[in-house]
Amino acid sequence: MYTPKAFAEPDQSRCFDHIEQHSFATLVSVHEGRPVASHLPFLLDREPKPHGQLLGHFARANSQWTEVDGQTVLAIFQGPHAYITPTWYESANVVPTWDYVTVHVTGTLRLIEDPAELHRLAGRTVDQYEQSRSVPWKYQGSPEFMEKLLGMIVGFRIDIEQIEGQWKLSQNHTVERRERVIHGLRAEDDPNAHAIAELIQATLEETDRTAK
Repeated sequence: MYTPKAFAEPDQSRCFDHIEQHSFATLVSVHEGRPVASHLPFLLDREPKPHGQLLGHFARANSQWTEVDGQTVLAIFQGPHAYITPTWYESANVVPTWDYVTVHVTGTLRLIEDPAELHRLAGRTVDQYEQSRSVPWKYQGSPEFMEKLLGMIVGFRIDIEQIEGQWKLSQNHTVERRERVIHGLRAEDDPNAHAIAELIQATLEETDRTAK
C-alpha cells in the first residue's frame, strides 16, 4: 500500500483496534492465475507474537478456498472515508482529495481441516457478532444439523506477517485548514464524513498534547 510518511500509523495496537471495529473485510488471493476477492467477517487473535493471527471461513461453494492454502494473502480492513472539497480550504491552488482510514494485513493462509477446530471457530464467530444483542442467538442444534452446517464452510487462519495502517486525515495541511475541513465535514449529511471529522479532530488534539 502506498503510504506517505505523514499518514502512516505505526502503532500495532491501534491497527488491531481498527481491525476489531471494522472486521468485515476483503480477502484477496490468486485463483487460476488471477486476483480474486471475497468479503468476509474476521476474528483477530492478538497472540501469537509478533503480529497475531486472523481467523475466518469461506462458504464451501466459494472456489477461492480451493487454491488458497499456503498462499500469501491480503486482507483489507476499510474504515470511514470522505471526499474533501478544496472549497473548504479557502485557499488558491488547491485540489480535491479523499480522507480515509484503512489497515492492510498480509500473511500466510492455512486451511483448518480439523472438524473440532472448525466447530470452535464457528462458535467463536457467532459469539463475537451476537454479543451486543440483548438476546444473543446461540450456536447450537442437533448433531445432524451441526454436521450439515460445518460441511458448508471452510475455515482458515492467517499468520500475520505485516500490518500497514494508514490514517489519511489531512495531516499535510495547516491546523487552520484542518479546522475548516472538520467544519465542512460536520455539515455533511453523511455518517462517514462525521466519523472522519472526529478523527481529524483527534489528530489535532494529539498534536496539541504533544506540543505541550
